[in-house]
Amino acid sequence: MHKPLTKQNRFDAARKDAGMLELGVCYYPEQWPREKWDEDARRMVELGLTWVRIGEFAWSHIEPQSGTFQWEWMDEAIEVLGCAGLKVILGTPTAAPPKWLVDRYPDILPVDARGVVRKFGARRHYCFSSRRYRLEAARITEAMARRYGDNPFVHAWQTDNEYGDHDTIHSYSDEAKRAFREWLAARYGTVEAMNRAWGTQFWSMHYNSFDEVDLPNNLVEEPTPTHLVDYYRFSSDQVKSFNKVQVDILRRHSPGRPVTHNFMNQNTDFDHYKVGEDIDIASWDVYPMGGLINGRLSDEEKARYLRVGDPDQTAFNHDIYRAVGRGRVWVMEQQPGPVNWAAHNQSPADGMVRLWTWLAYAHGIDMVSYFRWRQAPFAQEQFHAGLLLPNSEVDQGYLEVAQVAEEMVRLPEGEAREKAEVAIVLDYESRFATRALPQGQGYAASAIALDWYSAIARLGVDVDVIGQHADLSGYKLVVAPDLVIADADFIARLKASGAKALFGPRSGSKTREMHIPADLPPGPLADLLDFRVTRVESLPEYHCEPVLYGNTSHAVTGWRELIRTTETMLATFEGGHRQGSPAIIGNAKARYVGTLPRGEFLSKLMGDTLGWANVNSLPDLGDLRLARRGKLHFAFNYGSMPAAVPASPTADFLVGGRELAPVDVAIWTQTP
Repeated sequence: MHKPLTKQNRFDAARKDAGMLELGVCYYPEQWPREKWDEDARRMVELGLTWVRIGEFAWSHIEPQSGTFQWEWMDEAIEVLGCAGLKVILGTPTAAPPKWLVDRYPDILPVDARGVVRKFGARRHYCFSSRRYRLEAARITEAMARRYGDNPFVHAWQTDNEYGDHDTIHSYSDEAKRAFREWLAARYGTVEAMNRAWGTQFWSMHYNSFDEVDLPNNLVEEPTPTHLVDYYRFSSDQVKSFNKVQVDILRRHSPGRPVTHNFMNQNTDFDHYKVGEDIDIASWDVYPMGGLINGRLSDEEKARYLRVGDPDQTAFNHDIYRAVGRGRVWVMEQQPGPVNWAAHNQSPADGMVRLWTWLAYAHGIDMVSYFRWRQAPFAQEQFHAGLLLPNSEVDQGYLEVAQVAEEMVRLPEGEAREKAEVAIVLDYESRFATRALPQGQGYAASAIALDWYSAIARLGVDVDVIGQHADLSGYKLVVAPDLVIADADFIARLKASGAKALFGPRSGSKTREMHIPADLPPGPLADLLDFRVTRVESLPEYHCEPVLYGNTSHAVTGWRELIRTTETMLATFEGGHRQGSPAIIGNAKARYVGTLPRGEFLSKLMGDTLGWANVNSLPDLGDLRLARRGKLHFAFNYGSMPAAVPASPTADFLVGGRELAPVDVAIWTQTP
């Protein structure tokens, strides 16, 4: 038996030096002839890679028939990779249950919102609520953990793969209905308590028992929003409990090895903080090209950033998952070239793989793993680039990873991302609330929050992402773009902290039961600001409302609130409808925005807010972005023209220089 790692040195397996960047790759030995494995492992090490992830889709290769295991190929693959000097991250293969299992237990399959069973033939074809699948997932996880838990080459574990991919959190199966009823009984205790919370006296929706409750799909009209949000909460809790079973098994049989899960770009189908409570390291999968195509920017902006991606979306997600991992975060899949799954799949500009790698490190990531080692010549992902072409020639991503590996040795060891002065609140239950009650077509809380984050980042300010559970000490400014369900304890701690606060529209507008607060919105926020929201309206994009902020009129659309207040009015609506009513109010501690500022208005508002909170900022950086990690300063140029790096005269450049070319990176230290 190999000696297991101790609890004290658990994270020695995760990174050899705290604050040092390590590189890795995703590899699928089962997809390639055995004679390629040794060469592949050797080339990975020569490139400068130290980590390799395997196994997350290998169930049918491990157990081709029920109870018949074929471990030899994986034993050998781990041996080959480990002996070459690579640290293995072993994935549990539960994201892709094999055909024999589906045929034996068809009730493990998920059911979509239309009531259609989602069949075998791809991946993520399981329902989180299936009791049978939970048993089978635990069984294969335990089998793997028993065999490889103390293997000296297995240094970390990944549970499943990309919870939420392909819209797979919400299932409407009979098993989900059963589990939802049980969840409701545990939450409410009595059906009458549920009736009160759901407001079922409306439209004759009263229930006599929990067994009468159906899932909120295929209704004539929308369900009560509390029903819907409770279903989202239930679905989120199912992910957490499913994941925890695997984590507990891995910890029991593989003590000391950290456990991670690879989350996805801005997925808010479940509460990532809660899943993060049970893992050691949060990781996420970085695909900026598809993120741009599917993202918040206008078509004109998408054309401008076509080959570099949204300048702030990736950084925002790095900051999200740094919070989910409580400071311990990896990139498990970094896009190395074109992908195959977006509406359009453009190639990144030469240099972007290098830029994304250094961007990750600047935002606190300690390991970046590229997806994938070699482009597959078959199956669904044939168009998805790898570091190698299908014939094993090097591709552009390989060359850029080699450049990063050469640049890494120039940097000092031990630099860690420090707590920022500004935090932005991401609350998953509030996202559930706006999904249940958008009140306006196209209302997208995720895009609004990213707009606010971007407006701060363009001013050269680092930002942390926090939940309502976070420690607020040290923050000068807390920004909450969409805190619909505000927790009274969070507001009390915010009030007692040294931070100033800026709230966006809808904040505090719903109780946890999805009701309007008894004394009107903003609910608990009234302890910070004296105002009431008496009416809201969602506005179509073709209509704009002028808002006077300072001496400048700005056009807004999408959302407007009617506010009654004794606080100072910082901006007013100036159109023909209720002219002079407050658009932004505030006092010495907090400010509230009753509309959706964008563009120059949002930039001016954020600049003023940073100054009010005594946070140092820079003039608008345009296509340049800055970040700090310890004493290291970083600059990234997303533009098509050279940019001047705002470094002090004492700057000592380790990578790049004072003039930054397009798609380039500068890293420096400077004397304060």
